[in-house]
Amino acid sequence: MKRVVVGLLVLAALGLAGFWIVTSPEAFALVRGRIFTNLAAAPDLGKGKTLFWEGGCASCHAIPKQDDRTKLGGGLALKSPFGTFYAPNISPHPRDGVGSWTVEQFARAMTQGVSPDGRHYYPAFPYTSYQRLSEADLRDLFGFLKTLVPVEGKVRDHDLPFPFNIRRTLGGWKWLFLDGRPFVASAQMSPAIARGAYLVEGPGHCAECHSPRNFLGGIIAGMRFSGGPDPEGQGTVPNITPDATGIKDYSKDDIIQILQTGLKPDGDSVGGGMGAVVLNYAQAPKADVDVMAEYLKSLAPIKVEKK
Repeated sequence: MKRVVVGLLVLAALGLAGFWIVTSPEAFALVRGRIFTNLAAAPDLGKGKTLFWEGGCASCHAIPKQDDRTKLGGGLALKSPFGTFYAPNISPHPRDGVGSWTVEQFARAMTQGVSPDGRHYYPAFPYTSYQRLSEADLRDLFGFLKTLVPVEGKVRDHDLPFPFNIRRTLGGWKWLFLDGRPFVASAQMSPAIARGAYLVEGPGHCAECHSPRNFLGGIIAGMRFSGGPDPEGQGTVPNITPDATGIKDYSKDDIIQILQTGLKPDGDSVGGGMGAVVLNYAQAPKADVDVMAEYLKSLAPIKVEKK
């Protein structure tokens, strides 16, 4: 009996050690981490500003209920089926924001979902999309963030029930839903479609809201962009594939208008979290919004039965 107990304890210890190794940020970085070679170059702040709006940084990280959307003190509550997340301070405050970060740490956060102190970020921070950003865009975006007003004050911790409050398990989640790859255009894409695909799939992170998710919170690959339950737990988000149940009847100009004004072809206006997206894309270059619309029109239609 004693040998059985000892054997079980050894197996449990080995299992725990294996879990600890597999779920570590270091193991993920070793297998799927990107190697950056040019982050130290001077950032293009103009491009960084454009990426700031196209990436939707202000949507989550601007201080709620104040007019200046470049004050990134965080605090917005993001309710989800897994609990409530609170967007952190990403202003350049040296203690409470990202002011003391290096550009390498920022790039790792955006592409691997890991904080400078080695903790996994929850995927409410859409690094599954941001991982597609090019090295130059990561550098430019961080450079622009560093020019903004530092905001003092840390945000409260997330309010998550067990087992979702165990960050280490995110190491396993990443093996399933984070591939670590930058965007690569397919050979069949025109330059315009490739640019639109990059913006939609990367900084725009449109699929994060407009896709159904499985019970682990991962996007269901075959249903990408087909809408589904609102990730914040209330209502639904629309199908944005060119199916009759989606945006089939929308022209490219209709989509551009929605993104930059919030007005739909029927005269109605977008609601929910899309309102903040519209504020962002009102600041984006028309040429970028144009190719995003072109890419969305090129997606394979996905039919979604209304419930």
